[in-house]
Amino acid sequence: KKANKLVGFIGRTFDYKSEKVILTLYNALVRPHLEYCIQFWSPYYRKDINKLERIQRRMTKIIPRLRKKSYEERLKELNFFSLSKRRLRGDLIEVFKIFHGFDIININDYVTTDLTSSTRNNGFKIIGKRFRSNEAKHFFFNRIVNVWNSLPAQIVNSITIESFKKKLDKHLASVHQVEYFTTA
Repeated sequence: KKANKLVGFIGRTFDYKSEKVILTLYNALVRPHLEYCIQFWSPYYRKDINKLERIQRRMTKIIPRLRKKSYEERLKELNFFSLSKRRLRGDLIEVFKIFHGFDIININDYVTTDLTSSTRNNGFKIIGKRFRSNEAKHFFFNRIVNVWNSLPAQIVNSITIESFKKKLDKHLASVHQVEYFTTA
């Protein structure tokens, strides 16, 4: 709600809508509201995902040269990902940090690792815990298992966080639709 009001404020306040100024304001004022604690609270109902995406869609329309283009074209021109892909990217970066010791957490409480070398996965496969409730399947580790296991080995085996991010961004840009659990 607050993020949507901020988008309206930015659209009304600035007569000269410089792309650089709008993007700076969006990144500084709006996006933090959309991505606050996103690794711990990630929307999984389609209506909530669409609500958040609508805010970014509205923001990209403020830029005059992009108004008549489709949302996907606007994202491509701005070099943005959809918010769903940004959440997925953040989740994957967090998993990489945990597995490589940048963030300390007892991972065995949440997933088991399968380090067997198989040609069918990236060699760093994780197996999620079973869940009984619909809510539990949306917990951080449960929602990320399938996506992590489907990543190519050259991404997962990156040495630094920066190299992981670059390879992941390139991979996500080439994949049209990547989703984990969503509920209607």
